Amino acid sequence: MIEAAMIWNEPNNKSHWDPEIDPDFVLFAQMTKLAGQAIAAECPGLPRVLGGMSPIDAGFVQNLERKGVFEDVDVVAVHGFPLDWNLWQIDEWPAKVAEIKAVTNLPVWVSEVGVSSFGSEEVQAWGVGKTASLLRGVVPRAHWYSLYDLPQAWGATTRHREAEGSSYYRHFYMGLLREDGSAKPSLQAFADHGEGMGICQWFHYHDHRLDDAVAWLKRLGVRHLRTGLSWADSFRPDALGWFDRQMEALADFDVTVTFCFTPEHRGIAPHHTSAPQVPEEYAEFCAQMIRRYAPARVASMEPEVVVA
Repeated sequence: MIEAAMIWNEPNNKSHWDPEIDPDFVLFAQMTKLAGQAIAAECPGLPRVLGGMSPIDAGFVQNLERKGVFEDVDVVAVHGFPLDWNLWQIDEWPAKVAEIKAVTNLPVWVSEVGVSSFGSEEVQAWGVGKTASLLRGVVPRAHWYSLYDLPQAWGATTRHREAEGSSYYRHFYMGLLREDGSAKPSLQAFADHGEGMGICQWFHYHDHRLDDAVAWLKRLGVRHLRTGLSWADSFRPDALGWFDRQMEALADFDVTVTFCFTPEHRGIAPHHTSAPQVPEEYAEFCAQMIRRYAPARVASMEPEVVVA
């Protein structure tokens, strides 16, 4: 079942939201409020999660609070990759979470955290255990990114691609499993140290890895899974057929489903990072997915610490 609905992904990262179109996040705030209201109307009590921010930025939270966004969301999420992209050290994780807790009364989740094996598979394995120990008891939900390496042929969702140098290529080495499905040392590290952690795994349209991923997640004892349903993909042929297959395959997990990616023909600019021409259309997509895949009513979220 869907345990939470996430509104967008990394909105303060220009690889996911175009700051030239919406420099002060006025359009993003409007869209998020509409989506939050639409989700609540379909499934009262379902936690609505503000798309995980990257970088972690208290000023971004305060900006959205001034715009009334937190009237229509229930959880704030953050993403962090201190061994790969962030300008802070891995031991600062508790302090980075505290920065956000200091400016909001909402629960804070870590909806993506990871370490690439670009430089060393042994460093990645160490990073699993270190991250788990740093976040244990600090946040109620943490999702390791990711189960699989990103296939080289697919390309990473980032603005400048190869011009970013090694920063770009690290995107392809975030998995506990290699592209061919073989295990890295980090898989055993997750099994040994990741109790209570969830996993974030994005599935592409008709992703060939879906069934194997489910088998691995069950083998690892993962309960909490974060994934996405793409608004852009909803315009592909038989999109609902693929969405149904994906969500049916994931039925045994508590799923945080992320709604993101603007269809090119519905954006102010023809790009998946663009603010939509009509934000109500995004809100209706969220509502449609909740009607289809979430129970009509769920109990209100109770405080819970699962990273134990």
